[in-house]
Parts: sequence; structure tokens; C-alpha cells
Amino acid sequence: MVSDLHYRLPHYDWLVKAADDVDVVAVVGDLADVVNAVPHTVQTVVLQKYLGLLAEKAIVLAASGNHDLDGPGEHGEQVAGWLRTAHGDNVHVDGMSFDVDGTRFTICPWWDGPITRQAVADQLAAAGADRPARWVWLYHSPPAGTVLCHDGRREFPDHDLAAWIEEHRPDLVLCGHIHQAPWVTGGSWHARLGDTRVFNAGKERGPVPAHITIDTVAMTADWFGIYDRELLDL
Repeated sequence: MVSDLHYRLPHYDWLVKAADDVDVVAVVGDLADVVNAVPHTVQTVVLQKYLGLLAEKAIVLAASGNHDLDGPGEHGEQVAGWLRTAHGDNVHVDGMSFDVDGTRFTICPWWDGPITRQAVADQLAAAGADRPARWVWLYHSPPAGTVLCHDGRREFPDHDLAAWIEEHRPDLVLCGHIHQAPWVTGGSWHARLGDTRVFNAGKERGPVPAHITIDTVAMTADWFGIYDRELLDL
């Protein structure tokens, strides 16, 4: 899993190569970058092509973040409309759930108001009704009550996600959004809420993006943070 690539194309190039060695690639929000000199409409065309390249090698899961929003949806709240049109045979995006080898992946969009928030709540309730042995969520913002939402100066807790985790008890939640979380004093790239493991790989500059490789056979999570690396037994 990666998150917060923010239209850094060398990181996408690395990810396409790395997809040769995995079954599933999860990109957990902020694929695009609203402060980039490249217009957002151009970025999304390029990003859709990268998603297609990834899909030639692995199953692709892509959740939106705040930088991915491109306009109001049918209810007037902001959505990542471009990402919702990027789905295909091997690409799964906002609002979808997908099962593979006994694992259900539920891909949550960045929500902008009460209507889109309720859509996420409904999505999680529906996906949990017949959940298989393992359930994994993609959700850009990290939950309240974990060090994953601390950037070294202040916290950006998502109380709604924390409440949904308590209600539904997924096995794993893949997040992002807070770039500094793994490196700040007292921070980390992983946390627990009850029995749920939550991950935020963070974001650093360099030739390789911060990323986490989860092995569901060995039951390990391997975090790579450029100058740091850690293996966690799940």
C-alpha cells in the first residue's frame, strides 16, 4: 500500500515496477495534488493511465483523498468524479467492495458533507453484512485515538472512522493523509483500535515512496520508509 503520492510521477513509475511482485496494489488517497503547477484536469488524465498500467500487473484499489476532489457530485458535495470513472476489470475505486481469496476490500471515498458521509456509513454497513474471513478498508484519513493522526504539532483525528471501526471491527484499515506520522516523536506507521490494525505508511521525498507490504500468508506487514524499515508480525 501507498498513499499521498501527490502526482509525484517518479513514485508512480516505481509503483508500476513494484506491482510485478504483488497481487494487490492499494493507493489510499491523494493521488493528485491541488497545489501542483500541472492543472488538475491534466493530472487526472495521466493518473488514469497509471491506474491502467498498474491494472495490467495486479488488482488495483484506489481511494480518494482531499486532493482528488474535482467538483460537486449529484448532491452538491465534492467528489472525485474522475476516479469513479477510472474503474475497470482490474481497477476498484471509491464506493466499491471487492473480494479476493477470502479477503474483502472496501474502498471508501473522501466525504465532504452529511450526504457523502452517510454514503460511507451505508457502504460499510452493506459490506459488513456478509463479510468473509478477512475485511480490509481503504480510508484516507486516520482514525481518532491513534498516533497515526499526529503530525508533530497537532492532531487531525477522524472521529467518524474511529466510531465505524468500533461498530464494524474490520481486520485492517489502510490510511494516509498525515505525512509525518511515522517519524514524529511518539508516532508510528501502525496502531490498533481494539482488534483492528490501522496503517499509515507516511510520505517522504526520495526515489521510492514510503510503502507497506502486507503478506496475508506469513501474516506480516513490512514498512519501508526510505531511511527506516520495520517488520510487524500480525
